[in-house]
Amino acid sequence: MTSGDLAARRARHLAPSLGLSYADPLEIVRGEGAWLYDAKGDAYLDCVNNVCHVGHCHPTVVAAAAEQMAVLNTNTRYLHENAVRLAERLCGLLPDPLSVCFFVCSGSEANELALRLARTATGRHDVAVVDGAYHGNTSSLIELSPYKFNGRGGRGRADHVHVVPTPDPFRSRVHPLGAAFACDPQRVTDAAREAEPNGGLAALFCESLLGCAGQVVLPPAYLAAAFEHARAAGALCVADEVQVGFGRVGSHFWGFETQRAVPDIVTLGKPMGNGHPLAAVVTTPAVAAAFANGMEYFNTFGGNPVSCAVGSAVLDVIESEGLQRRASEVGALLLERLGGLEATAPLIGDVRGLGLFIGVELVLDRTTLEPAAAEATRVVEAMKDRGVLLSTDGPGHNVIKIKPPLAFGPAEAERVAAELATVLAGL
Repeated sequence: MTSGDLAARRARHLAPSLGLSYADPLEIVRGEGAWLYDAKGDAYLDCVNNVCHVGHCHPTVVAAAAEQMAVLNTNTRYLHENAVRLAERLCGLLPDPLSVCFFVCSGSEANELALRLARTATGRHDVAVVDGAYHGNTSSLIELSPYKFNGRGGRGRADHVHVVPTPDPFRSRVHPLGAAFACDPQRVTDAAREAEPNGGLAALFCESLLGCAGQVVLPPAYLAAAFEHARAAGALCVADEVQVGFGRVGSHFWGFETQRAVPDIVTLGKPMGNGHPLAAVVTTPAVAAAFANGMEYFNTFGGNPVSCAVGSAVLDVIESEGLQRRASEVGALLLERLGGLEATAPLIGDVRGLGLFIGVELVLDRTTLEPAAAEATRVVEAMKDRGVLLSTDGPGHNVIKIKPPLAFGPAEAERVAAELATVLAGL
C-alpha cells in the first residue's frame, strides 16, 4: 500500500477515536535503538517512545521472546520458573514490604487491579487523584483521570473521585493560577474529608512524576507527605510507575524513591516489556491477603512464560548496559543544553526533569505563564521535519515532552538541543 492508500483504508476500518501523530502522519516500518525508520528509509530520532525502554527491537529481548515462544506459552495455573524468577527479581528491586506480585498485560490493567485491591482491602470506594492525571483507558480509570474526564468528550468528575491540585512548582508561584497548582500535601486531607460522607477514601493514586499533567517533577518529599495524609485517613497509597519506572529517572530505579516515599501498591507498565504487553502490580502481603477473599483472580495472559522471559531480559539489559546510569548522565547533559536555550528563546518558560523524563514548557509570557500551545505544536511539527520526534502534553498542551528509549545517548542529546535551538530561533 502507498501511504495515501494506507491512510484511507485505516480511516475506513479503524475507529475515528484512534489518533495519529503529526499533521502529515508517518508510516513507520522499522525500529532500532533510539531510531525509527519510515517506508522511504528516512530515519527519525525517537524522543517520546518510553515503551521501548531499552531500545527498539533490542536483540536480547527479541531472542528471549522467540526462544520461549518456540517452547511453551500458557497461563499461571501451572508452575513455571519464568514467573517466579521475574517476581523475585522485581521484589528484590523494591523496598519492603512490597513483596507480592500480580502480572497483567498493560498499565491500564495494572491500575485497574490496584483499584480493586485498595477497595477490597479497605472496604471503601472513594479515591483521591491528582489533577491532570491519567491512569488508564478502562471506564473506572477514566473516572480517575482528570486529564480525560475534564477534557474534550469527558463527563466531568464522578462523586466518588476527589481531586487534589497539581503540585506544580513552576505554575504554583503565579496568581491566580497558583491555587490550581498548589504544592500542599495537606490537600489530600481535604480530599479525605470530602469522602467521609461516602465512607472515606480507599486510596490515593499518584504518579511518581506527573506525565500528562505536563512532565512535572514533584516538589521534594511531596509524595512522602501526601502518603502520610492519606494513611492518616485510612487510605492506601498507590504509586503509578507506568511511565517512569525501571531506571528512567537515573538517580533511582523507581520514581517514588526520589520522594523518600514507600507506597502500599505500585503499578508497573510500559517499559517493563520493551513493547511486549507486560505489566505488574506489586503490593504488601497484608493487602494481597485481604484480596484473597475467596474470589479467584485470574488473568489469561498475565504472567505467561513468554511475557516473563521478556521481562527478565529487559532487566538483564538495564543491568548489563548500565542504562540507569546512562539515563542519569545523558539526562543531565540534555537538561543542561535545554536550560541553556532559555536565554535566547523567550518562549521557554521552564525546563524540568529527572534523568530521561524531561519537559520544556512554552509560554507566551514569562510573567503570566500563558500557555503557548500553538507554538508548541509548530515546534513539534518542525522538529519532525528535521528528523526528531517529539510530542506535547500538559493541560495547556504547551509542554514538549522528552521520554526516549534509554538507548538514547550523548550524541542524540546534542542533536535534540541543537535542532530545537534552530527551530525556536525561527519562530
